[in-house]
Amino acid sequence: MGEHVRAVSGGAPSVPELVAAKAGRSISVCLPARNEERTVGPAVAAVRPLLEAAGGGLVDEILVVDDGSLDQTAARARSAGARVVAQWPGGDKAAAMRAGLEASVGDIVVFLDADVENPTEHFVPRLVAPLLVDATTVLVKGFYDRPLDGAPTGGGRVTELVARPVIELLFPELAWVRQPLAGETAAHRWALEKLTFADGYGVELGLLIDVARRFGVESIAEVDLGVRVHRNRPLDELRPQARDVLAAALGRLEASGPT
Repeated sequence: MGEHVRAVSGGAPSVPELVAAKAGRSISVCLPARNEERTVGPAVAAVRPLLEAAGGGLVDEILVVDDGSLDQTAARARSAGARVVAQWPGGDKAAAMRAGLEASVGDIVVFLDADVENPTEHFVPRLVAPLLVDATTVLVKGFYDRPLDGAPTGGGRVTELVARPVIELLFPELAWVRQPLAGETAAHRWALEKLTFADGYGVELGLLIDVARRFGVESIAEVDLGVRVHRNRPLDELRPQARDVLAAALGRLEASGPT
C-alpha cells in the first residue's frame, strides 16, 4: 500500500500537464455548503483560475450545493462565479454530496469543504493528479495539518478520537489513511455512481470503506494539501458527527460483501 500513497510535491505534474492528461475528460468541483456566507466566496474564488485558464482550464464547472442555508451562502457563491443548487431542508452532508454528484457533469468529481479559511488554487490539481495520470486510482483523499487554538496541530478531534481508532480496530487495512474524514476528496464519476453514500457526516468514511471493498485498497491514493484552517467547533457540536461516523463504520462491518 505504501507505494500507492502519493504526497504531491515539487515533482507533481504541472497544471498544463494535467490539462493535457485530461484527454477529453471533464472535471467538476462541488462544494457542499451550509451557512458558510463568510468563506464560500473565497473558496470558489480559489478554484476560478482553474476554470478560466487561457487555452482550456483544468476545471470545467464549479458547483455549490446550498444545503439549507439561512444566510447569504447562495448569493455569495453566485457572486464568486459558482453555479448553485439548492438542497432543502438541508443539514445532511451526504445528501448534499449526492445532490452535487447528480447535478454535476464531470467525469471526475472533486469535493471541497466550503468552510476552509485558507483555500488555495493547489487543492484541486493535487487531488485530481492521481486520477488523471494513473488508471488504477479510483479515490483520492487529501491530508493536511490542522491548527487548533494557535497550535500547529490538534484539529480534527473526531478524526483522532473516533474515526482512526475505529479504522484501526475494524478496518486495519485502511489504517494508513491520514485523514479518513477529509472533505477534500476526488473520484471518478463511474465509481461514485456505483456506491451508496452513508448518511450525514459518515459519508466520507463510508466512501473510503466502500471503495476499498469494491475496487481494492490499492485504488485509494492520498495527496498532501499542506495546512488546512477552518472553524473549530465546540464539543457539543461534534457529537452528531462522531455518531454518524461510528454508524457508518458499524453499518459496513455488518454488511456482507461490497455495498
